[in-house]
Amino acid sequence: MIRRLSLSLCLLLGSIGMSISAHADARIEELSWMDRNHMHQQVESIETLVQMRLGTRLRGDASDLTTLQTIVDRGMIPRDDKLRLQALGAVLGNVMEAEVAQLKWKIYEDDKGRSRALCVEGTKECLFPVTMLSRRIEVGLKPDVQKVYNDAMKLMEPFLPKMPYTGTSYR
Repeated sequence: MIRRLSLSLCLLLGSIGMSISAHADARIEELSWMDRNHMHQQVESIETLVQMRLGTRLRGDASDLTTLQTIVDRGMIPRDDKLRLQALGAVLGNVMEAEVAQLKWKIYEDDKGRSRALCVEGTKECLFPVTMLSRRIEVGLKPDVQKVYNDAMKLMEPFLPKMPYTGTSYR
């Protein structure tokens, strides 16, 4: 119990640091054709799973968070299936991009490597949704998908443009 609690705390704190980044030496680039194709294949693998096992479809909007939660709760993807677990993150990222117009899929490259990230346009402020769910599931946790989404959006809120007169973000 204590081990699991410690692991959960480490993951939570680690994911906050790993979810948003603004390194001066980072390069942000557009997705290549290969990157887009890989993400499309990942999302299609989840689409197929959803159709076959749940009898529904991904919609590309916030309702997909409930579908992702069902997949997590039912353990429909084994903990050791890293590619499909990361595919859940691609679907999560697509929801974020659909819900917040200022977030766009990009390639984020720094001294740690090359990653697909959702970045606020014109900044180096990025989220890394591909691993937001997979890292938790791989260690045996069942993440609350809505909470992961809400926490990520809260992290990005200070970097999103504000609406005139109200000062609130466009989210």
